[in-house]
Amino acid sequence: MPKPSTPMPPVDYRQLALDIKQWGRELGFQAVGITDTDLREDEQRLKTWLAKGYHGTMDWFNAHGDKRSRPAELVPGTVRVISVRMNYLPEDTRQIDILKDSTKAYISRYALGRDYHKLIRKRLARLAKTIEATLPPEVLMGQQRPFVDSAPVMERPLADKAGLGWTGKHTLILNSEAGSWFFLGELFTYLPLPVDEPEQPNRCGDCTACLQVCPTDAFPEPYTLDARRCISYLTIEHAGPIPEEFREPMGNRVFGCDDCQAICPWNKFAHYTNEDDFKPRHSLDQQELLTLFQWSEAQFLRYTEGSAIRRAGYERWLRNLAVGLGNAPSSPDIVAALEARRPEASTLVREHIDWALAQQARPGRRRTRKIRRKRPL
Repeated sequence: MPKPSTPMPPVDYRQLALDIKQWGRELGFQAVGITDTDLREDEQRLKTWLAKGYHGTMDWFNAHGDKRSRPAELVPGTVRVISVRMNYLPEDTRQIDILKDSTKAYISRYALGRDYHKLIRKRLARLAKTIEATLPPEVLMGQQRPFVDSAPVMERPLADKAGLGWTGKHTLILNSEAGSWFFLGELFTYLPLPVDEPEQPNRCGDCTACLQVCPTDAFPEPYTLDARRCISYLTIEHAGPIPEEFREPMGNRVFGCDDCQAICPWNKFAHYTNEDDFKPRHSLDQQELLTLFQWSEAQFLRYTEGSAIRRAGYERWLRNLAVGLGNAPSSPDIVAALEARRPEASTLVREHIDWALAQQARPGRRRTRKIRRKRPL
């Protein structure tokens, strides 16, 4: 008679959770947390936000029903979410100086290097393979899927629940030891790992610096963003004309905006990235507006290859730069460049070129760099 097979020892999920955090750190993640999938409170907040139209034209927020707030409906069998963060702040970018120089192009810090989506997703996929390699075959009963800001996933509420920080008044995740200059990623798993408790209470206190500094008054109240007024939305996600009331306050911000993060006191604890891929490429941290506006589409595609800037596309890129040139000091070179581009520009770009030319022609103009808040916080 064959000998009975020796039963496999049960999986020590507590030890596995500790191992996962160690493996995550070895893969370059600065923090790893584990949470359950209960997002009922956040689901209701999302529905309220959508009902107010704060998502603008980002219709994908409504495209997947409740899958965004119910991980098990997005990936059947999911019972836990492994949430990770990775620092992206480049060293010595002098972005504040760029913001003050209206002849330069300000590009959000996160977009200066290579696109983070693929890098983090690959690391999460490697983490998933490492986890499964340690498990007995009978435990491998489902799928583990990595996500990085590219699917209906409530990454910030999950990071909050997983103990990676707290949700700040600017709606981003803050950490008292790392600020907010980091990317988030998630690994959905069927493994019943022990969950982490949030370690950091909300420490925003009475501070409203992020709300007050917003150039376009995009926060109707603390912890709520009206994307339709946000420069990041307007320069990246929004496909149509930028409303005129926001053009002067945009200044030289041509792709994204970091103001609410840059002013946050907690970011004095931020750490520079160790990832070479996140460091500035093609001197995008110090380029002239005029130089970028004169790029051909072929140059745009070459210099933004593998970059998050590609998301905006060439037409919106020119649109944004035209606004920046309209806000720059009066210059014959700028006027000449705008006029040279105008004949072959699309209707969208031409509208912004015409606005920029009118701005350049205004004698002794004084610009409003910030929309003043009309109501108390």
